[in-house]
Amino acid sequence: MKIGVITYKIAAHAADLAKGLPGAQRLDDALSRARLEFRWEDQFNLSLDPETARDVHDQTLSKEAHKVAHFCSMCGPKFCSLRISHDILAEAQKDGMEAMAAKFRNGSDLYMPVDESEE
Repeated sequence: MKIGVITYKIAAHAADLAKGLPGAQRLDDALSRARLEFRWEDQFNLSLDPETARDVHDQTLSKEAHKVAHFCSMCGPKFCSLRISHDILAEAQKDGMEAMAAKFRNGSDLYMPVDESEE
């Protein structure tokens, strides 16, 4: 019975997405953001079947510390594409901030000129 209800929820959600209902897209976007930010509890709560999501996660990563881990059970800490993407973005932001800091230390203007043609 439970599998039938979950199957129905998945089909209904897919139909809502196909129809372009904003609420359906917001749910998917929220779940994607929770995945990218490794917010496990939010991922469980936003899923169509939170109980099963927790159970499956706990079968492979059962410790409470794994509920805040920055990797998933499929890939592990060395190969998690989301963790690698997160690390790359963090490094790019750090490099960008260091480049801007060096620019201003070398006497650059604090304010950028306004391009009046864009107004």
